[in-house]
Amino acid sequence: MDTDLSVISQTDIRLLLRAARWALRYTWQTHRRLLGGVVLLTLVHSQVPAVLAVAVRGLINAITAVMRNPNTEPQPINLWLAIGLGVTLIDTVGDFARKYFMQRLGDELNLRLNTDILEHAATLDVAHFEDARFQDVMERTQQGVATRFTLFVDKTLRVLTGVLQMISLAGVLAVIEPLIVLVLAGVAMPYLFFQWRLSKSRYQMEFQRVTKSRWTRYFVTRLTSYQFVPEIKLLGLAPLLIRQFRDLMVEFRDQNRLIAGKIFRGSSLFAVLSSLAFYATFTRVAWRVLGGGLTIGDVAVYGGAMARLRNTLEDTILNVTAALEQTLHIGNLIAFFEIEPQIRQQENGRLMTSLPGRGEIQVENVTFTYPGASRPTLHHVSLHIYPGETVALVGRNGAGKTTLVKLLARLYEPDAGVIRFDGCDIRYIPPELLHRHVSFVFQQFGRYEATVADNIAYGNWQEMLHDRYKVEQIARMAGVHQMIQRMPQGYDTLLGRMFGEYSLSGGQWQKIAIARAFARPASLLILDEPTSNLDAQAEYEIFSRFRELANGRTTVLISHRFSTVSMADRILVMDKGRIVESGSHHELMAQGGLYANLYELHQRQYAWQKNGHPVGGQP
Repeated sequence: MDTDLSVISQTDIRLLLRAARWALRYTWQTHRRLLGGVVLLTLVHSQVPAVLAVAVRGLINAITAVMRNPNTEPQPINLWLAIGLGVTLIDTVGDFARKYFMQRLGDELNLRLNTDILEHAATLDVAHFEDARFQDVMERTQQGVATRFTLFVDKTLRVLTGVLQMISLAGVLAVIEPLIVLVLAGVAMPYLFFQWRLSKSRYQMEFQRVTKSRWTRYFVTRLTSYQFVPEIKLLGLAPLLIRQFRDLMVEFRDQNRLIAGKIFRGSSLFAVLSSLAFYATFTRVAWRVLGGGLTIGDVAVYGGAMARLRNTLEDTILNVTAALEQTLHIGNLIAFFEIEPQIRQQENGRLMTSLPGRGEIQVENVTFTYPGASRPTLHHVSLHIYPGETVALVGRNGAGKTTLVKLLARLYEPDAGVIRFDGCDIRYIPPELLHRHVSFVFQQFGRYEATVADNIAYGNWQEMLHDRYKVEQIARMAGVHQMIQRMPQGYDTLLGRMFGEYSLSGGQWQKIAIARAFARPASLLILDEPTSNLDAQAEYEIFSRFRELANGRTTVLISHRFSTVSMADRILVMDKGRIVESGSHHELMAQGGLYANLYELHQRQYAWQKNGHPVGGQP
């Protein structure tokens, strides 16, 4: 993975502005009317305090004038009361409307964001998901991304509201006491700087501890998942894992407490200093009223508006820093979307739109090294598999067998060399087109929390997901129909313990996986240890009908069971990332090479297991 993940942790203002522009554009594209409605309500709501302050000032002065001179026309009193009532109603209803629009906008963003994340993840290579650094990126991306995005939009609009309110309130107050502008600036700037530093500290703390957060989830999963609990209990590992979990949580608690202490001290200092500064200007206004320079309405409005201005100032600064902090997290989301798959078709006019479907494979001088590995797993491998041929790959663990078949399916990209599928360089075949022609039973096969029918239909879900007849046909061919019939709800039995109440043995799951592979109308069938969880009888039953199931497909088989391997048309023996022998079972036995040696060891081990003692020496 080539992405420079260190960039994501930076807090440069240019990156923040870029992330903010991206987030606002994304929100606008998600739902323009909802965002427009929220912005309009924000603009209206921002002017409420200033208009109310003017209305209260006018009302008090009008009442004072009538009290001083009973002959004064009282109509202005009713006018100011009506204005105050209207503004109050607008403020109340507008606040409810804004919350309604924000809730709907949040739901729309949640739907689009999470869908986009999953769709982008589906385009990335298998190698990405095997990279611990990428797992950290995914962790940061998934940390309440929709909530953070909605918070950014909400806080940004609240900042807009606060700024407009402060401008209007400061304008009203400056008419009464111009000194308020200097006090406002003197108090606001240090507090804004303090809060921004705290926000960066919080973000950096979360960024740096993301791997440890994944560890906490790992411990919880191992201690609560039905897959791991039996062994955890048997080994008595619970106290150890709980202690390791608690150590991490204590570390997180102490870090949070340190940040919380800084927030408390800084906020308290701001509250004291700002209160003293604003109250000093209010004292000055009160003395000016006694001197005849201002009216009683002025001092009443100044007191109320000044308190509102101080609260608005604090809220706005907190919203500014909160919006900026969410922008930092949005930067992680942008970085995730900027990760591109390395496996893609070449764009030079040779792009394939269809394949003959013969299943012919040609590998020419292919070398492959796993990311971070010091030496290649495959060295200059070449082979030719003909249409409809069954080829077995044999070799010790780590010889490169599974790596080779994953390259054939283009789950990895070779460092050098060419792989051709039906005569076409697979670099010029769109991955989704190639994968439609490949059916694969992995060593770690899928155990889907779904019905039995769905587990089989997933092999060709576009055609079979709602076609029970085809599913049952495949099940009968694969020899699992009777096993399914004995389940509580037959084909409708929900498998797995996460959502259902019925689980299968490893061998039963493997039989379902094999049926799923044969459900796929692919010209290349890859079976990686397809019977590792099956006993000898079950293995015999499956492979006794193997030719029928394969139905003329090209098949590549990996197995340590020589009874399975011997049925192949041709056997390729791998050692240390190279193909060292090739031929039928009888040909390879006659050569007396690595295959013959492995076969003899296998036979000794089998005899030992059967008879309870070694035969012909230790295997």
